[in-house]
Amino acid sequence: MTILDDEKAYLVRCEAALRRMLDGARLNVVIGEQVAGDRYSAERLGRHLKSLAKELEEGPGGPPFFGRLDFGSTAAAGDHRAQRYYIGRRHVSGDVGQQPMVIDWRAPVSRAFYQASARDPRGVAVRRRFGWAAGRLTGFEDERLERGEDLGTASRIVAAEIERPRVGPMRDIVATIQPEQDELVRAELEESICVQGAPGTGKTAVGLHRAAYLLYAHRQRLERGGVLVLGPNRAFLGYISAVLPALGEVDVEQTTLERLLAPGPVEGMDSEAAAVVKHDARMAEVLRRALYGRVCGPVEPITVPDGSYRWRVPEEELRRIVDDTLREAPPYAVGRERVLSRVVATLQRQAEARGQNANAAWARRVGRAATPFLDAVWPAVRPQEVVAELLGDPAALARAAVGVLTPPEQAAIVWSRPPRTHKSARWSAADAVLVDEVAGLLERPRSYGHVIIDEAQDLSAMQCRAVARRSEHGSITVLGDLAQGTTPWAARDWPDRLAHLGKPQAQVIALATGFRVPAAVVALANRLLEALDVGVPMTRSFRADGRLRIRRAPDLRHATVAAVRDALCHEGSIAVIAADAAVEELTAELWNAGVTVTEVGGPGPAGGATSVSVVPATLAKGLEYDHVVVVEPADIADAGERGLNRLYVVLTRAVSRLDVLHHRPLPPPLADL
Repeated sequence: MTILDDEKAYLVRCEAALRRMLDGARLNVVIGEQVAGDRYSAERLGRHLKSLAKELEEGPGGPPFFGRLDFGSTAAAGDHRAQRYYIGRRHVSGDVGQQPMVIDWRAPVSRAFYQASARDPRGVAVRRRFGWAAGRLTGFEDERLERGEDLGTASRIVAAEIERPRVGPMRDIVATIQPEQDELVRAELEESICVQGAPGTGKTAVGLHRAAYLLYAHRQRLERGGVLVLGPNRAFLGYISAVLPALGEVDVEQTTLERLLAPGPVEGMDSEAAAVVKHDARMAEVLRRALYGRVCGPVEPITVPDGSYRWRVPEEELRRIVDDTLREAPPYAVGRERVLSRVVATLQRQAEARGQNANAAWARRVGRAATPFLDAVWPAVRPQEVVAELLGDPAALARAAVGVLTPPEQAAIVWSRPPRTHKSARWSAADAVLVDEVAGLLERPRSYGHVIIDEAQDLSAMQCRAVARRSEHGSITVLGDLAQGTTPWAARDWPDRLAHLGKPQAQVIALATGFRVPAAVVALANRLLEALDVGVPMTRSFRADGRLRIRRAPDLRHATVAAVRDALCHEGSIAVIAADAAVEELTAELWNAGVTVTEVGGPGPAGGATSVSVVPATLAKGLEYDHVVVVEPADIADAGERGLNRLYVVLTRAVSRLDVLHHRPLPPPLADL
């Protein structure tokens, strides 16, 4: 019997163990329904048992293990001396009294699988990696670390997994996590980190795997606050949607910042000039002034009738209460309640001094009587009212923005046709950020235990403040690439953005080795870096495969169809990426040529057919395809101030083959090609 046969026999035992685990979980659900106890305990137990059964039923597909650790007999092995562990995506229990058949990749002992090397074996004698194809165990690869054997980038199994065609949504990378990525994945919960990741370095995968690791290591703490993943757009969320479920984690909120701040439809549109001002950090001060400018000093004493008594608070005392509350700088709604409670407390002391029974019912009655005074000095308000009044009234905007915004900046954001009320306003995406800022001044929003922000370089200062409010008592993982900044307010450096995110102490770590993008494509994209004027290192490619073709074509539509037909001869996903204005025409040309085009981020064609998408350049960020056809780079580069950055994004979406088709001259950094 060969070694591979032994491993296949172990695979059969693991699959049987998984079936026993599922049967046991289903049985526990049935038994749990009969367990005696109070209703609350029974309900919690039932939810827990059903959750476990559902997790097993919907657990990650694919092989139960991808690696094995054989520890040696040296002192470095510690408690694991002479032990053998199989490493997989989830824990697989062994027989009663026996060690698990498979250890979860997030368990402490599994760290050696990613970190051990010939230079630092960590007590590991042999690290074995398994090769799989179509769910079948096809081979293995041993590294005898105690003998100084370390394959590193020469591992054929790691290379094959990285270079496997990208069909469908993004996959997990648990079998190929590199040591520098593992350090980031296992960073402590209290630690906020910023990952400056070049294209294809796996920064998004690192962030998602960190979420799975933190939920494994700190589940009770994170169940209270929750984990939030913020992506740049819906297509990106669809692309990453399968990663966390494949790692056994489904209780993670994944959304875009726009949907988080504006759950309803965004109907308004801003000019670029208006959007730039609204996203500027100075708007926070303008909004604070507009809100707290509603607070005014008392102009007369307050008198409250109480039977035969009339309780009175003089104007000076009322002014002191309001001024003291303003100095304490509480959230606006808290300040309003604080003023009322202090006025009631002042009246209560007078009543008690006269022998009155000033109980809770008395306090509520007096509080209602004092409400007109409160509405006059510290009025109740909705955040939409504040923003609508500010943007709809040039005089109100001028009062709040004096010394902060210039007159042209004020003119850029004021509404030309103000709505009658805030309820009929057509809010833009930037307006939603302003409304959220005011809502945060009124009362603090929910704070998550951990927030992961992808493509963070494109967040504005005001958007960062919205994220900071939701991570005030938690930590964050910031993922991005300064070279891929495409918004008018995109970051030029990380310290500024981290300050707005409320985590100025976060460590910035650079990932510069690209595992997804072939060397030829990386070399092409690197030519743009100098023109982008951002301090990021050149990307290095892990891969020597891949194909790059640059062709000048007299008819771009026919050349695109030909390039797609050539791509269909290969396995994997295909995308045509062009300037937004050209997408409709190219899509129609492909349909007319008999090529089925699928929606970006949507499900692929039935029957396992290769999917072809036509992607606007503005939506390409975060996506990846085996074969990419880039049409007319000059049009992409000319579309806006950050056009070259967008072209850099577009050129780095290919993981196997890249065709660049152009009729116009290529942009200057690529002109000599």
